[in-house]
Amino acid sequence: MPVSDTVARDDTDAEGDRLPINELFASLQGEGKLAGVPSTFVRTSGCNLRCWFCDSFHTSWEPTHAWMGLDEIVAEVESLSPEHVVVTGGEPLVHDETDALLSALADDYHLTVETNGTLETDAPVDLASISPKLASSTPTPENAPADVDPGVWTERHENARVDLDALASLVEHAAEFQLKFVVTGRDDLDEIESLVADVRGVADREVRDSDVLLMPEGQTRDELARTRTEVADLAATFGYRYTPRLHVDLWNDAPET
Repeated sequence: MPVSDTVARDDTDAEGDRLPINELFASLQGEGKLAGVPSTFVRTSGCNLRCWFCDSFHTSWEPTHAWMGLDEIVAEVESLSPEHVVVTGGEPLVHDETDALLSALADDYHLTVETNGTLETDAPVDLASISPKLASSTPTPENAPADVDPGVWTERHENARVDLDALASLVEHAAEFQLKFVVTGRDDLDEIESLVADVRGVADREVRDSDVLLMPEGQTRDELARTRTEVADLAATFGYRYTPRLHVDLWNDAPET
């Protein structure tokens, strides 16, 4: 089974403790509470969901990667200067070895994990950047990326996109957390309000309005230009926090940004 189709580690193509790495680079964190902070990004390949607007198409719909050993990844991170490391994807927590990587980096780096909130981790995490997927993220034949047939992913994504137990675990476990929602328009806010209330009901930790971030959907500058003002207005109206997508504003949709 290829890594793109599984919600757990696949060792068919790997020997030892290795991860499928799509990108490893230094840039600026573009989103969330740490937007603008110099960061090293370790982007794994493979995801258990299929958002139609995924901005890392080559880690989900068409996963591409090279297998890298954990020691090799750590050495590459050490060769770069940022003290902040973002482990992202795809969905990095589909791989068992991600926990080992986080543990190996924990003593020397501030660690952000970008996750869709459907899987748990016991590894050290300084900031859990949790992006629960709304109904508007579900792929259909009408909205799927060009030349892609969502097939079974329409139902699979819809059934798996929210896991309250996993969300509560991530909120409680990390030193800090943020609930970061990709917003396509006003219609998303009722679901966001309901989901935030649900998380508050199950998590043994306060979820403040300032922990809830609204982020405009858009993979290019032109797309963001059509959504960001509305989303900023929604954040102000509902009392949540607006987050930009600096990497898109600065570098459009270029890789390694």
